[in-house]
Amino acid sequence: MIEEPPGSGDGPIEPVSGVTSPRGLSLERFPIRTRESGATLSAWRLVVICEEGQGAIVGVESAPEEQIYRGEGVFLGWSQDRLAAAYGALRPSSEETDFGVQQLG
Repeated sequence: MIEEPPGSGDGPIEPVSGVTSPRGLSLERFPIRTRESGATLSAWRLVVICEEGQGAIVGVESAPEEQIYRGEGVFLGWSQDRLAAAYGALRPSSEETDFGVQQLG
């Protein structure tokens, strides 16, 4: 007998609790400065649309083992744990990204 994961027969499972039908639109990299660091860091901004509206989650790697998140729009006021879970669930996997490698010459 094969066991199904919990909730597998209950209809669609929302990947992120608190928003309905979320979908990542874009993932952009940009430079950012924080109060804690005198150096310019890199951040990733994941733009998300859902039935509640649009928002974004900005992920900043402030140290090799430390990632901090900031919510915008529908994600404003979310805890670091909720933002981290949503960011992980909604960011495109490496198979989904279509980076075109330019051949010069």
